[in-house]
Amino acid sequence: MDSDSVRGVDRRRLLRWGGLAAGAPLMGAHLGRPSPPPAARDVIPRDTRPGGAYDRYVAKLAAEDRFSGVVLLSHRGRTVLSRSYGMADRERGIRNHEGVAFNLSSAGKPFGAVAVLQLAQQGRVRLSDTVGTYLTDFAKEIAERVTIHHLLSGTSGLSSPEEDPRRVFQSREEVQEFYEQWARRAKQVAPPGTPTDHAGAEVAIPALIVEAVTGRTYWDYVEEHVFGRCGMTGTAFYTRPRWLADEHIAHSYMRQADGGVVDAVRNLDKGSLDPYQPGKNPGRFFIDAPGDGGFATAPDLVRFANALGDGTVLDRPYAEVLTGAKVPLGKDAFGAYSMPVAIVGGQWVFGRAGVNPGSVASWNIYPYSGWVGVILGNRDGVPFQEIIQREIQAVTGASPGGGEGG
Repeated sequence: MDSDSVRGVDRRRLLRWGGLAAGAPLMGAHLGRPSPPPAARDVIPRDTRPGGAYDRYVAKLAAEDRFSGVVLLSHRGRTVLSRSYGMADRERGIRNHEGVAFNLSSAGKPFGAVAVLQLAQQGRVRLSDTVGTYLTDFAKEIAERVTIHHLLSGTSGLSSPEEDPRRVFQSREEVQEFYEQWARRAKQVAPPGTPTDHAGAEVAIPALIVEAVTGRTYWDYVEEHVFGRCGMTGTAFYTRPRWLADEHIAHSYMRQADGGVVDAVRNLDKGSLDPYQPGKNPGRFFIDAPGDGGFATAPDLVRFANALGDGTVLDRPYAEVLTGAKVPLGKDAFGAYSMPVAIVGGQWVFGRAGVNPGSVASWNIYPYSGWVGVILGNRDGVPFQEIIQREIQAVTGASPGGGEGG
């Protein structure tokens, strides 16, 4: 693919759309309708196996201190490859392993789209409804013209208010109150239908709609109706005190000017050097903003993928609405609801990636061949795009393109 393809998505777009090869996954596949012949679907490619090219590549990165985290490849519900490297908590000497939850950043945004679609299939919301149908105190042009579909597809024409990356939140209530008001300061800068690369307000407003319709916080609703239904027992919107205390949550290690790394959650005075997230520290959020983030284990993300395919978390027609192509992003790449989707090696792949200071996360679903790939890391300096490309190459046989992320 060329530089505009899903594999060439640059870091700024990764932070917003995040997916397949920049984390950018692939397209609106029919989850229940595989396409290739049965014999091809059941083949385990050599590169995906223990000791294969993908396994050797990640092991080399870890040996060079360029990867700390977990990678997992699953085929039709069976783990083919699972590897863990580095430390989840250096201070306490806790190593990374399959049961450790990692910060998801934007890789958690599709959970919000799933929540909205659950309400849609119940008849409690319509995707054509405008923001003002459910929420008050928005500018008239937003309340009356921007629909739920616009928000989920990244075509609202909204811009997001500025945030102070140095603010330290002290409670769930403070985070919720701040983002309720923050979302209402969004500006209409282009007509609805204009692609925006998923402005932050497009994530926050659907979360507010979930809260208005259900009468529950976004976090509580998603934990019960998404994570709970999928059996994702190690996944949650953990608070900062839980992050500090629980040995099953990986700490995020941020690179600093002296070349070393610091534990983000134990050093709230330190910030990121990333030019796209300057000064940010994910530990300053008491809990991730509604509609964003959360923490998940690699096996739990496989459970989520399987639940999307078998009707557990969404009826299959609504799962196809989630992953169906909405907006062209490049050659063979499209935006779906809160995720990018694309065609690679003659098959659909879809999923989501996210980058936070000190962490990376990616999950890709290959519905035609029954594969799921997960990459979770907890330090800066990871060649993130390249790892995702190597995963895709191992599963599909397609040659990787683009450069390193991280």
